[in-house]
Amino acid sequence: MNLALRQVFGNPSSTHSEGQRARQSIENARRSIATFLGVAPAELVFTSGGTESNNLAIFGLIKALPGDRKHAITTKIEHPAVLEPFRQLEREGVAVSYLAVDKTGAVSAEELERHLRPETILVSVMHANNETGVIQPIAEIAAIVHRLRQAGRSIYFHSDGVQALGKTDVTLAHPGVDLYSISAHKIYAPKGTGALIVRKNIPLHGIQLGGRHERERRAGTENVPGILAFARAIELCAVEDPLRLALLRNRFEKQILSALDEVEVNGTGADRLANTSNLLFRGVSGEALLIALDVKGMAVSTGSACSSGAVEPSHVLLAMGRTREEAKSSVRFSFGRYNSEEEVDQLADAVIACVRRLRKTRVREVQFV
Repeated sequence: MNLALRQVFGNPSSTHSEGQRARQSIENARRSIATFLGVAPAELVFTSGGTESNNLAIFGLIKALPGDRKHAITTKIEHPAVLEPFRQLEREGVAVSYLAVDKTGAVSAEELERHLRPETILVSVMHANNETGVIQPIAEIAAIVHRLRQAGRSIYFHSDGVQALGKTDVTLAHPGVDLYSISAHKIYAPKGTGALIVRKNIPLHGIQLGGRHERERRAGTENVPGILAFARAIELCAVEDPLRLALLRNRFEKQILSALDEVEVNGTGADRLANTSNLLFRGVSGEALLIALDVKGMAVSTGSACSSGAVEPSHVLLAMGRTREEAKSSVRFSFGRYNSEEEVDQLADAVIACVRRLRKTRVREVQFV
């Protein structure tokens, strides 16, 4: 990124040498990212991040397809960057079905089959959930959509892969995944950069008007420093061992479950991302635990970062069958490339101590009342 800021400062749409140098840098980065994902460089559209990629995929596809009667399918556990566009589509007259998930937080291919209609044109199911880390069966869902399109249906599949990138296999070489959203900051690149994979011959209207950038699919001068940093992060990501993160997560969960009672792992029984642990601490306010850990210098979450400040319990956990109280007693822990076993142990010790203190405080408050 520093190199780009200092040496590649031309506008990539300009015809002069500085502009063409920036253009070549972007195309080199595009090839790197596309190779990692198993797609053609021309199928990669750079955006400002996951939210824009999701909006472009959903609105861009819906607008590109003809007809008055349109039906789309998504799930109840999507990120707000997907749920809010679908709610807007409903306001605009598009029928939308929201798939339920089982108690582990996973959607099933059978659930999708039950909601398909002759007028269904878009299915959007996230690759991995941002709160629980539960990995969804996108290969099965993609196969269903691909089969229907081979039979002559105008139906397409989008997946929000923002949380999955760098933490599980995101190779998109298999057929059926037509649009796939990713974000750079999930793999340690700068915030404000992302991409949408748009497979060949997939109809898509740009929803941002202006120039003819990104093959007329996303108007606006490309973020050259962010894109070059994104490509470098992809290269580093390609040599990572996700099993190391799984060892850290499992070490943490084992310590918590052995030291505390009335604790459950949200998503137990499903495939989960190696770095994500969502725990239910009965008798404890998730917000209170978050604050207690923050005081100790440990950053955790009670839901999506994009929903921070919301007083409502997690819609993801409610969809999994948790009560409102259970959802409000759940906390998400994420582990990253730079975390050590010592830090995991410190976190576990802090969580155990804080939960015990908060439970005692609650008992005293109940007795006082």
